[in-house]
Amino acid sequence: PILPPGKLVAYMRAIHQEPPRTETSHTAPLPQLFADQFGWQEMVTSVGHVYNHLRPEDKQRAAIFCQNYGEAGAIDFFGAQFGLPSAISGHQNYFLWGPRDWTGEVALVLDTRDDNEREQFASVEDLGQIVSSPWAMPFERRTHIYLCHDLKANVRDFWPRVKKWL
Repeated sequence: PILPPGKLVAYMRAIHQEPPRTETSHTAPLPQLFADQFGWQEMVTSVGHVYNHLRPEDKQRAAIFCQNYGEAGAIDFFGAQFGLPSAISGHQNYFLWGPRDWTGEVALVLDTRDDNEREQFASVEDLGQIVSSPWAMPFERRTHIYLCHDLKANVRDFWPRVKKWL
């Protein structure tokens, strides 16, 4: 944006302009075009902190599973400074790239709810909500990091079920 976020929001209010609704159930103070530019470094820092505090044997086998290509792309772009592995996701092209060398033993899953994880893994622990920018989209600000152990299905059988192609 041309203006800092706070000034842009104030300006939009002054001219009675609402951000266009681009998501079906989520709105933000900024238009999504701008809101999607915020929060990624903070998210990756949160994931990096958690990843680097895993037990060494978990860290070795862990995958970082993201719900969308924005999260996965941020992990891949900013994650090297924390030693993070490449992200996996069922969203768009990340689905085509597959689960890489993930065995299904350990995953850090980024999600807003844990019901899917509890169905799919033998053990799920909520490690807390990510730190994010107040200007990010609301659904990104509600993301938690779940430490998941022992995928109940074979990775080969599991992978087709996570496909999200919009």
